Amino acid sequence: MKKLLISFCLMSVISLTFAQSTTFGVRGGVNFANLLLHTSNSDNILLYNLPGSLTTFSVGAFVDFKFGNFSLQPSINYTVKGDNEKMALGGDSSFTKNWHLNYLEIPVDLAYHIKIAIGNIYIGAGPYIAFGLTGKVKAGFGSNSSSVDAKFGGNNMFKSTDIGLNGIAGLQLKNGFLFHLNYDLGLSNILNATYDNANANDNNSVKTRTFGLSVGYAF
Repeated sequence: MKKLLISFCLMSVISLTFAQSTTFGVRGGVNFANLLLHTSNSDNILLYNLPGSLTTFSVGAFVDFKFGNFSLQPSINYTVKGDNEKMALGGDSSFTKNWHLNYLEIPVDLAYHIKIAIGNIYIGAGPYIAFGLTGKVKAGFGSNSSSVDAKFGGNNMFKSTDIGLNGIAGLQLKNGFLFHLNYDLGLSNILNATYDNANANDNNSVKTRTFGLSVGYAF
């Protein structure tokens, strides 16, 4: 995946030279994020989406290199991923767990454009790499909860990068305003195996899932 992303970045540099037209733009909007948990040990194998979702945001900028009906679109975004889990335990008791993870994400998408009367619609996909910045992990029972800083890299809880695939679709008007959808499918385990030695024999993984709605403007 890293090699594929590097290849797309090299294509972006080449595109800057040979593109028929180049557009710059900005986008910002809301994210609906959750996590896919997989755990397996000698006793069980379990795969499920953590219940609930975290409503967050993303903001960023992009470049669009046009080649006829196709374009190569690298972008850089500040995006928040994670989950908001709440499990009822009976009566008034409940367990909550909130993952709030901030990333600097770089997707590189290949898009196909279809001209319509008011502008063009587009659909595309490509790889992304995201670099962990800061965050919070909060867990507890009812009001008795505590939080810790989410740290990335080294022997910390989370790996420094998240790698996956990004799908996009949207409408760009002739006046430059655009409406954008994206879905991030995390392919790498963001948990750091060296963080929890007590569960070293378990095969635990957490992968990100993020659906985004945004508006923007292309110059």
